[in-house]
Amino acid sequence: MRELELLAPARNADIGIAAIGCGADAVYIAGPKFGARQAAGNSMPELARVCSYAHRFGARVFMTLNTILFDSEIEEAREILRQAEEIGVDAVIAQDPAVWRLTSLPVHASTQCAIRTPGKARMYEALGASRLVLERQMSLNQIRAVSETVGCELEFFVHGAICVCYSGQCYMSESICGRSANRGECIQACRSNYDLIDGNGETLVRSKALLSLKDYNLIGRLGDLADAGVSSFKIEGRLKNLTYVRNVVKAYSDALDRIVDARPDLYRRASWGRIEGGFIPDLGKTFNRGYTELYIDGSRRCWSSMDAPKSMGEKIGTVTSVDTPRPGKRPAAQTVVTVRLDDASTRLGNGDGFSFVARGRSEIIGFRGDVCQGDRIFCKDVPWLYKGAVLYRNMDAGFEKEVENNPPRRLISVSVKVSVDGTPGSYALKASAFSADGRESVFEGVLQNDAANNLERMESLLKSQLSKSTDNLSFSADGLEIKTADGSLPIMSASFINGIRRELAEGIGAQGCIPIPMPGSDRPRPEQEDLAKCILPSEEINDGEPAASGAITYKANVANMMARKAYEALGAADVQDAYEISHTEKAELMRSRYCIRHELGMCPVHQGAKASGDLFLENNGKRYALRFDCRRCEMSLIKAE
Repeated sequence: MRELELLAPARNADIGIAAIGCGADAVYIAGPKFGARQAAGNSMPELARVCSYAHRFGARVFMTLNTILFDSEIEEAREILRQAEEIGVDAVIAQDPAVWRLTSLPVHASTQCAIRTPGKARMYEALGASRLVLERQMSLNQIRAVSETVGCELEFFVHGAICVCYSGQCYMSESICGRSANRGECIQACRSNYDLIDGNGETLVRSKALLSLKDYNLIGRLGDLADAGVSSFKIEGRLKNLTYVRNVVKAYSDALDRIVDARPDLYRRASWGRIEGGFIPDLGKTFNRGYTELYIDGSRRCWSSMDAPKSMGEKIGTVTSVDTPRPGKRPAAQTVVTVRLDDASTRLGNGDGFSFVARGRSEIIGFRGDVCQGDRIFCKDVPWLYKGAVLYRNMDAGFEKEVENNPPRRLISVSVKVSVDGTPGSYALKASAFSADGRESVFEGVLQNDAANNLERMESLLKSQLSKSTDNLSFSADGLEIKTADGSLPIMSASFINGIRRELAEGIGAQGCIPIPMPGSDRPRPEQEDLAKCILPSEEINDGEPAASGAITYKANVANMMARKAYEALGAADVQDAYEISHTEKAELMRSRYCIRHELGMCPVHQGAKASGDLFLENNGKRYALRFDCRRCEMSLIKAE
């Protein structure tokens, strides 16, 4: 049987706790430094708070330490890792090979490692990775090939934003302004607008987000991914807010439960506790740029969000009039927008957020509805809004309030069996509780009570009061054995029975949840000399960059001596510095499965289009050349002269 884990993002401790409460089996969260989202750092006491809550359900906390490290930072990273182990962090997500030498915690090879081939997967397994976080732009067949090659766990992104570039090998932000994505400082240049220029200087496309992709949504493909070998299903979004995380986690947790319930012989969840009650999730209600399944089936469809690199939300209708008051006629806050709703059942609410694309521009404009009445929106003046504009709702205030005020409850099942012996005036009562994770608690007592006049009512009261929730435990009276000679039960009050349940809960809670063992957590780290036994997949590490045999280019992101020695132990003849080539002219700044030519119907291979010749992207005076590797069906972006 294999454990299936839902892994959720946490910008801070409160969001991490909320994710666990909504059904996540694990959360990933940054420590104080060296996380790939510089704006999402957390103190060690905050991480400890998440660990304390998560471990109540056998859920796990993974700390992200996935930037590349400089030699001057090695000792600081070592200390952070020591503290992480001390407070109970379960694993570390890392990109830099040095991290494997700095901690005894299990280390997961980050998505920044750009693992998408069996050869590269074997290399990180040889380094000691207990889990591989695979590149997002992979097909089920590619995932299956990796799964058949290695023995460690596989993790795959299933929801959220997608980098257009193979992860960890995007140097565009660094090239533009010196802010390295591999240091957690990405400026998200892929979401900016560009002109597409041909070799003759003609503008083919003007001012569109030509590198911006839609968001991942694989909620309907979790079973296929599990069959291909994926054990951990990862939600992107360490900068997302509480509502987003709650909504997405609950949707995916419900979906995973359905898979486990349908195939209990193959799968189980990786932590304890089922979700009860709460809001009904809706993935259309939270931030997205439109959804895609990307390359999961090994085929190309529409992946781009070039017209809407921000979240447009759900389409609600078309603007039929915009009544902006003349000065002095009505307060400025009372512009009235009338909408022809696509669905008569749509209800607009006060405080809803709306968006539209400005006419003649590729700019998305947003505004807030102060008061909404039927098909009319009362708001402040909205420049660029016009009759005929397609209107979207990108923030449903009612849904946001429901998610905030009606969270689900996560409970671990506890079975209670009760036996009653003795005679009236001297009853012996024993209640034994068994939690789903294997803990036991027993209550025993002698009751000098008379027999209950109504046996059936007493039995019903005993079962109902024992079948309630206490703390994070859901009790169920699954057995009552009456061994008294006259078949009687003692008189017991509801408060007395509740006290039995509370005592059982205290006994179970005092033991701490028994976690399901994490596969590979005891995987031994290879000694440096043993690494030479691994075949170095230099071509795959270099991602197509030409290099001498055994040489490792800047795409390995090596910035410290420990990482350099790890590659040399693997057999690298030459290891270039991370910044040695990426700052030079004509460096490959990104490589991607996404192809602008295919997206625009210009692909000569799959769409029979005429050869386009040279193509360039331009933005704010900067020019980038596009290169098309049709043999590998990939596009790369190069610094242009």
